[in-house]
Amino acid sequence: MKVYEALAAAFAAEGTTDVFGMMGDANMHWMNALATRGTRLYEVRHEGAGLSMAHGYARASGRPGVVTTTSGPGTAQLATSMIVASRARIPLVAFCGETPLGDEGAVQYLDQRRFAAAIECEFLQVTKAESAAEVVQRAFYLARTQSRPVMISAPFDVQLQEFEDDMPYVPSTELLRTPKLLPHPDRIQQACEIIGASKRVVIVAGRGARNAEAGEQILALQRRTGALLATTLQAKNWLSAETEYHVGIAGLFGSRLAMELLQEADCVVSVGASLNHYTIESGYLFPEARFIQIDTAPHLVMGNGQVADCYMQADAVTALVALTGALGVRGIEMEGFHTPEVHGRLTAPLIDPAEFRSQPGLLDPREAISVLDAELPGEIGLVLGSGHQTDFGTMLFQRSREITSNYGMFGAIGQAPLLTIGTVVANGGKPTFVVEGDASFLMHLSEFETACRYGLPVLVVVMNDEGLGAEYHKAKAKGLDPELAVIPTPELGTVGKALGGGGATVRTTDELRAALAEYVRDPRPTVIDVRITRDVLSVPYRRMQYGEDV
Repeated sequence: MKVYEALAAAFAAEGTTDVFGMMGDANMHWMNALATRGTRLYEVRHEGAGLSMAHGYARASGRPGVVTTTSGPGTAQLATSMIVASRARIPLVAFCGETPLGDEGAVQYLDQRRFAAAIECEFLQVTKAESAAEVVQRAFYLARTQSRPVMISAPFDVQLQEFEDDMPYVPSTELLRTPKLLPHPDRIQQACEIIGASKRVVIVAGRGARNAEAGEQILALQRRTGALLATTLQAKNWLSAETEYHVGIAGLFGSRLAMELLQEADCVVSVGASLNHYTIESGYLFPEARFIQIDTAPHLVMGNGQVADCYMQADAVTALVALTGALGVRGIEMEGFHTPEVHGRLTAPLIDPAEFRSQPGLLDPREAISVLDAELPGEIGLVLGSGHQTDFGTMLFQRSREITSNYGMFGAIGQAPLLTIGTVVANGGKPTFVVEGDASFLMHLSEFETACRYGLPVLVVVMNDEGLGAEYHKAKAKGLDPELAVIPTPELGTVGKALGGGGATVRTTDELRAALAEYVRDPRPTVIDVRITRDVLSVPYRRMQYGEDV
């Protein structure tokens, strides 16, 4: 068999069912061999966009995402998206064709090893036929065990070599023997003592807790301790439908009420959350609290530069069951925050509708978010972008639904619609919507056509202030000319239709409701261009740029 056939067979054995990327001379044989094995190939318009789709696929499926490029310039296009995936600790495998081994004079030559190092990606090279299967196995093993992207660089001449391979391929999953980390009894006792001496407990749940499916155990601990439940940004709204004492996000994107209540905590139990400086506001959010941290990672330093009072390196479910059980044995049960007064404050609306400030032909972004949250059913998942205009959604979406946030991942705009496409593929075509700014959406507009070509029911809600919203407000706060960040845009709903999907440009709440109803009735690739005013500044920007206590 040819080396490229062995490589394709190994990817298939690793469970690769979907691949995102663009065909070129150095990867076309491998792609063809995969297609004959039933793998679905999603041809994209830009290789970096394909990597971001694989990123979204990995986050939604829990399996390594796969992207492919040809040699040189195709591989170089991965740069920004690869760093985003690396910073987000996403398991990915990139199959990158390469010019013939040692041919540095080739037109598309690139030192792909050095390039991979620069973009924070593990690098493996297929240098001989006999190593092909081993390279694939190692790539998937590293992606799975270290939650990181790995590049397989396959020189074209090596791919075309003939060789005999009589050894059965052993998938990396056969090598995974990760036992559950059991909590140390001394740590359980220490945590019980801290909780027993406390009156106001807060549980902070992160993406690790959600991935571990520890919701039932978190709620049991919450009931026993009378705790408030807060989440990190990456676990936004998780379990909000299961408890009346959910305070939302802890940190910069938290509400004023969340800030006030969380500052009263004298004990914080963190589950699957790093407690970085965003989540605990560098320590200002929990000034009097002692910290219990449950995580599978080795001991992490918190965002205030300190270590937890009690750190349990343990599986979330196992640790929570042991901790709640030990509290029961000791007869520890608390009212904590579970009072009628706190309940009343938590059930009040976050924003009084009387505060909405629309203009002729332009919506208040906060009102637009409230309409989206009300009109889109909870089973429709959400991906949040980054930048000023998506801050409103990050803070104000209240309905319990699956949420993925791109915020803080290298600070790169334009990623969220791509993550959404990968999410839809991973979820078997389940409708999902993304909230993004106009500049971010236009950066990879061509990939909306990719969604249309494959019939993927992605709803892109563009919060359109016709400009670089973050830069507009930062410039204004610094006394610079904000108009330099204004960039007029065409009607993006019309553009969406021209690319083969649905679309609407809306300027009133009634128009927005009608456009959303059409999508819900017939989910298909759709762009809703929501024209919003620039006169409303988001809460995070009011805090960061003007020091307002809001």
